[in-house]
Amino acid sequence: QLQLVESGGGLVQPGGSLRLSCAASGFMLNYYAIAWFRQAPGKEREGVLCIGSSGEATNYADAVKGRFTISRDNAKSMVYLQMNNLNGEDTAVYYCAARPYSCIASAPHPLSLEYDYFGQGTQVTVSS
Repeated sequence: QLQLVESGGGLVQPGGSLRLSCAASGFMLNYYAIAWFRQAPGKEREGVLCIGSSGEATNYADAVKGRFTISRDNAKSMVYLQMNNLNGEDTAVYYCAARPYSCIASAPHPLSLEYDYFGQGTQVTVSS
């Protein structure tokens, strides 16, 4: 049974950093693209970053460019989201999601519909 479990969220001050982890089980991670999504209260779920099975990254959110990076360790079945210089707009529940092989750059519908599996999410709160 395919499962994704996020961890690493918490409360951080503006300007701080966090590293989120996504643990994959029940499938061969190296055949899947993994994306991070986030959803703030009252807002739609938005894509943040994706990393394909070959390690190529796709950025979904201009707001995180230069601050967030995504990486993967197939041997450990882990995907990471390093978040630096956090601000209040980054407060959200963060989810990792999986789809076969490649990230999708865009879609005429919510990107989340292109992903087959989601984790339960981890809360990130940026506040002083």
